[in-house]
Amino acid sequence: MELIIIVVLSLVLVPLALLTSGVARIILGLLFVLFFPGYTLIAALFPRKGSLSGVERLALSLGLSIAVVPLIGLVLNYAPWGITACSFLFSILGFVVIMAAIALYRRRRLPSEVRFEPDLKIRPPALSWRKRSRMDWAITGLLAIAVAGAIGVLIWTVATPKVGEAFTEFYILEAEETAGRYPQELTLGEEGVVTLGIVNHEYQDVDYWVVVSINEEEIQDIGLINLEHGEIWEQEVSFQPTRAGLGQKVEFLLYIGEGAEPYRTLHLCVDVAAP
Repeated sequence: MELIIIVVLSLVLVPLALLTSGVARIILGLLFVLFFPGYTLIAALFPRKGSLSGVERLALSLGLSIAVVPLIGLVLNYAPWGITACSFLFSILGFVVIMAAIALYRRRRLPSEVRFEPDLKIRPPALSWRKRSRMDWAITGLLAIAVAGAIGVLIWTVATPKVGEAFTEFYILEAEETAGRYPQELTLGEEGVVTLGIVNHEYQDVDYWVVVSINEEEIQDIGLINLEHGEIWEQEVSFQPTRAGLGQKVEFLLYIGEGAEPYRTLHLCVDVAAP
């Protein structure tokens, strides 16, 4: 009976967790992630009555959940669809449903007198506490500490997500947005055209500007370019050498905020022929 309740609750909690965010998602996901996988696995492994005490089942359910969930994440890491909130929750849901089905099958093969069936009746706390041994009290205390610790770590992890390396992508593409075919030979008076690209991975809004120079002589200033984290900026930029010569250096200097020094630099070498 309790396995059917767990499966039904799981089917309800997964879409609710996907449709919510922040603290609501944490609350909805705690029971689903920290208890259901381990409990259904224990139910499948130990279908007989008396194999484990109630406290042992509870403790092992929590411990195995904490062990199983990272393993599911490890498998998803190598799967084509990767680790996402959707794939992670549905993978745990699939595990819970499969283990619950195995547990129900194994229980039904046993005689009713030896089949494990949880006692869902609510009794006054005083009556149940008197029957507990010191070992039960110790396991209960450790279980409470483990649950509190797991919940604390989960809340801290969600509230303070790990920030990856902060950086900015700065690149040049050929005017038709292909890499490697840049202007290398021009005639004096002819314009070279490239596509400049910036991608913000700084985990904050950033103001950029770009300076274009030929032989260290500034010819163009592009700005202000404000990008949010993850935002991409691309634009065609043209330059025109003012004199003929071989190996003229065309530089693209990227600045951030009010910085006096370039944050990123790119350059091309262009041969300019006289007309």
